[in-house]
Amino acid sequence: MNQFNAFFKGCIFCLMIIGCLPVFSQDLGGGFVDHGVASPISNHRGTVATVDGDGRNVVLVWLFDHRGGYALLMVDAETGESEEFTIPFPPNKDTPYSSILSKDNKLYTLFNGHFVEFDPEKRAFTFHQAVSRQMAMGMTEDDQGNIWAITYPSSGVVSFNPQTRELTDYGYVYKENWAQYQRYVASDDAGWIYFGLGNTASQIVAFDPSTAKAQAVLIPDERERGSAFVYRNENGKVYGQALRDDSLEWYELYRGQAKKIGTGHAMDAKSYITGSQTLFHRHFPDGKILKECNLTTRRLVVEDPKAKTKKELSFDYTSEGAWVMGIGVSPDNKISGGTSFPMRFFSYDPVQDRWENKAAPGQFNALTRQDDAFFFGVYPGGSLIEWRDGKPVHFIKTTPVIHRPHRLLAYPDGKTLILGGTPEYGYTGGGLLFWDREKETSVLLKDSSIVLDQSTMSLVALPKGKILGGTTTAPGTGGEKKAKVAELYIMDIENQEMKWNQVVLPGVQSYTDMCHAPNGLIYGLADRKIFFVFDPERKELVHQYDLTAEFGITAGEQSPRIFVHGEEGETYLLLRKGIAQINPQNYQINLLAESPIPIDAGGDYLTGRIYFVGGSHIYSYQLKPSK
Repeated sequence: MNQFNAFFKGCIFCLMIIGCLPVFSQDLGGGFVDHGVASPISNHRGTVATVDGDGRNVVLVWLFDHRGGYALLMVDAETGESEEFTIPFPPNKDTPYSSILSKDNKLYTLFNGHFVEFDPEKRAFTFHQAVSRQMAMGMTEDDQGNIWAITYPSSGVVSFNPQTRELTDYGYVYKENWAQYQRYVASDDAGWIYFGLGNTASQIVAFDPSTAKAQAVLIPDERERGSAFVYRNENGKVYGQALRDDSLEWYELYRGQAKKIGTGHAMDAKSYITGSQTLFHRHFPDGKILKECNLTTRRLVVEDPKAKTKKELSFDYTSEGAWVMGIGVSPDNKISGGTSFPMRFFSYDPVQDRWENKAAPGQFNALTRQDDAFFFGVYPGGSLIEWRDGKPVHFIKTTPVIHRPHRLLAYPDGKTLILGGTPEYGYTGGGLLFWDREKETSVLLKDSSIVLDQSTMSLVALPKGKILGGTTTAPGTGGEKKAKVAELYIMDIENQEMKWNQVVLPGVQSYTDMCHAPNGLIYGLADRKIFFVFDPERKELVHQYDLTAEFGITAGEQSPRIFVHGEEGETYLLLRKGIAQINPQNYQINLLAESPIPIDAGGDYLTGRIYFVGGSHIYSYQLKPSK
């Protein structure tokens, strides 16, 4: 059983109650300092109320931190006593996206190319095997007790027979030129498997295990943007729709045959304990109800409807902390940013060596400051928020045009903010949001007004009310990639008029980051490996260099902050391997120091130090004493 020591428990209590956590940063030598974990909390990827081998009520939780799905947590619902079981294979940052509790009380999932069974009665992982499919997006159990998983990204089919202990990998059964999400899976009583997929265009697929053949149900005109829906009915048949919508036609699916039955179908669903990573099964076999299992507060609440009582319990678990998206210096000179899974805001005070940690209204992808104001671009929803006094103001939502922000630019006019990113799931081509803080007005452009079928990945301000943008060919999640090569463009921010766009670097798929260089030039990075210098007046390259052989690739993340400016205008570059400086005379890259840990994300400068992200920790590197 894994336990925290008393000191760390006290620190966590402080964090939860007053929101501040003493850190006591650790000197790593060579100018590097580890300032600690930004958000020492894990996220659940499926929670199930069930019983153990002694018939005691227990809660099973898939645990996820920056490493991926690292353990299964079992909590005794009577005492709060907890036990962790390490995943029996390396998670490699992958995590459960679907799981199922079978009729015989075994918990299953499939991720990072491994199918796994946990038996709460034996309190152990009792089966795991590598497969050639990535992760299950949907799972079900057939009438013979076989467990079925349909996997991202190309509809792989895997089944497991709990009696014979045989796992069968049927391979990929349905092809698209985009990554498929299969959220709904069902089996009819004849043993056929059906699954609904999306997001670019919905489809229902019928799979016959006896022949390992699959067939599509929907013809092209019946497919919709989004995900198709299927479910198992109590009559032994499966029913589905092109989208889960009461106004759309239903299909009756049986023995591989599909029959349209109109729009008046009344669902009589057979019950299964399965779902996505948000699965939260509340009902214990004895009728008690799991009302709360909170990994942030480490609190369990169980209700007994018969006795009309509630029991609150504390439990514990280990965590290496949540995934950090990026950091920047806030107006109060703190290092701030957000984490993902769970979505948290954090702020580190280098003077006091203390943290603040709060719930956030989403994943803080992109960030910037303008004068005394601080802003975030938030996933999901593509929201632009001003963050003030620990809460959001001026909340603007841009989905589906922007759903996953990649860049937030504060124009130096003191009033204009520009947000760019990729679109909603299943879409191709993202837009730009222009927000005027003084007038409190906004303009939202689609990709057709910028670069068709592409999204803005990087932005930098140019003189005279213009911006330079760099695109990515990546579509929205689960969307279809249509563009062949990324472009640079120049736009007027007053009237949002495109002035110029062009393929500058052949073959490049994403302009990772850009920043100002001396003499009106622009430093840029493409595909995390090509450093270039661009002249926006002449609209041509001045210099380019592939970093790979000498330095490897740069840091990344969804909103890269790879260039960092020092207080005297010098420009630093965050590489995975360390910190480099750019010579403005000849554009040579000089490695200043190799980092003791890989640099995952950027990045900002404060009082002589460059701050950056490594895993769940915030680190810094001392350049020189501040003036």
